[in-house]
Amino acid sequence: MYYPDELVEEIRSKNDIVSVISSYIRLQKKGSNHMGLCPFHNEKTPSFSVSAGKQMYHCFGCGVGGNVFTFIMEYENFTFVEALKFLAERVGIALPEQEYSEEAKKLSDLKSRLLEVNKEAAKYFYVQLKSNRGQAAHQYLLDRGLNEDTIKQFGLGYANRYSDDLYKYLKSLGYEDEFLKQSGLVSIDEKRGGHDKFWDRVIFPIMDANHRVIGFGGRVMGKVGNEVPKYLNSPETKIFDKSRNLYGLNFARTSRLTNILICEGYMDTIALHQAGFNNAVASLGTAFTVFHANLLKRYTNEVLLTFDSDTAGIQAALRAIPLLKEAGLTVKVIDMKPYKDPDEFIKALGADEFRERIASAKNSFFFEIDVLQKNYNLNDPEQKTKFFHETAKKLLHFSEELERNFYTDAVAKAYRIDVEQLKRLVNRFGSQIVVGVNDTKDYPNDLNRYKKKTDDGLSKSQKLMLTWLIENPTLFEKINGILGPEDFTEGIYTKVARLVFEQYEKDKTVVPAKIINCFESIEEQTEVAALFSAGIQGEMNPSAWNKALSDTIMRLKESSLDKQSQKAIEVNDTVLLQKIIAQKAELKKHTISFDN
Repeated sequence: MYYPDELVEEIRSKNDIVSVISSYIRLQKKGSNHMGLCPFHNEKTPSFSVSAGKQMYHCFGCGVGGNVFTFIMEYENFTFVEALKFLAERVGIALPEQEYSEEAKKLSDLKSRLLEVNKEAAKYFYVQLKSNRGQAAHQYLLDRGLNEDTIKQFGLGYANRYSDDLYKYLKSLGYEDEFLKQSGLVSIDEKRGGHDKFWDRVIFPIMDANHRVIGFGGRVMGKVGNEVPKYLNSPETKIFDKSRNLYGLNFARTSRLTNILICEGYMDTIALHQAGFNNAVASLGTAFTVFHANLLKRYTNEVLLTFDSDTAGIQAALRAIPLLKEAGLTVKVIDMKPYKDPDEFIKALGADEFRERIASAKNSFFFEIDVLQKNYNLNDPEQKTKFFHETAKKLLHFSEELERNFYTDAVAKAYRIDVEQLKRLVNRFGSQIVVGVNDTKDYPNDLNRYKKKTDDGLSKSQKLMLTWLIENPTLFEKINGILGPEDFTEGIYTKVARLVFEQYEKDKTVVPAKIINCFESIEEQTEVAALFSAGIQGEMNPSAWNKALSDTIMRLKESSLDKQSQKAIEVNDTVLLQKIIAQKAELKKHTISFDN
């Protein structure tokens, strides 16, 4: 649902963020900010900062941040519209009935009805499980070690033997065939008429992060032949995309533990929750995706893989690790041997032993090296050489030299190889990547990593400059004619800079919380909040401050002009190139006068 920006801003500005957040957690004034224990992760020392001046929050421990809307969405598991309505009611603002375009209204209505019919189906399946028809399914769950509280918590159910029973029930509630076909719950054809997607299966309702039922998984009881799949998931609908949702995340996201356990299946997840590990999730019968990784990044900085210990599970872990690391997550792998999965492990050895396995979880890099080593016979010199060549290539994935050296030392020690020889091998492969001599297909991400390392300094400079402008708006006049929003070219800073300069031009001030509102995703809002929460001048004396500011301006402008020069050269625009050269000369004059 869409509401005018002016109304959204009015609701935000009338809900003082300190007042709102202090109704949830205890805040104590520290200088110009308020500090408290972060409600989104466990901590003993307050690192959760709320700024009345900026009307935003930021946790220096786990990195979350945003404005008052973001907080309510995260804490209450609300959508933006739900948070908007909540905060509007809090300050006595009546929201108008919003008019939809015909297309938007149809899509909104369809999604609402899909959530509604899934909720009805979930209740139906649960009632069936508790009925006489569901005795075998209920006993199956009990035999799998689940208790009644767990069955209720996860809303487990049963689709009975009659293949059109759910269809008839939903029809009795007034749902029409055309809509039911879109729900993924039933199929309708000329030969069979309406028939259920699930029948004679134990049912696992799949919920989104806000506890709304968006789909279902069904498992047959007992052994089956190859023609019948053991597990069956809902097809994708307007509300269900299995590559973007994780089973159990609705509970795990509020566990407030420092990490999240990733499993392969429903029963593993449920078994871990019942054993007290309420930070477990699972992918929905599909390979782990970059969307899963980014989704997890919203709620944690560390994940532990509990994939099956068989060959398929190991390969699944190897595919998931780079996706998780690319999202910025620390990854560890739990050793489940001699058992196949967490469900079997918990039944055999119990929760305390599983905690021991968590504590001793292996760094994902060493897990990859151990798996790699199994492909080579280290007693054979040729095989051993190939193994260390592949290991050296993997070490190049660490772009930070210090970190790479630490891992190189550890590998050399573990496999009894001279560390200096291994470092030389790593450096040789690294130089081949840089000059393009070697075929880079073996490590396609490395060139991007080198580029990213080079660009990090520029990103930091752009972040620093934006922070200074937010903290000290008088700088806008000092950089007028030297630096503009077009000179911020790195990632999210491009949009932030444009909004910052536009807001200052209009209001002669900058309100960070208002700018945060211009970003839709929680990830972007958190990144912007972190930007606006960075420190500024600190204890620098005026001379050091002027030099730091001057150097930063020079670096940003020179980089911007260099990029413009490259474009001018590419299109052979000599007039533009001469103009850029003149701007570079003028820049030095401005910088000198600025220092004075």
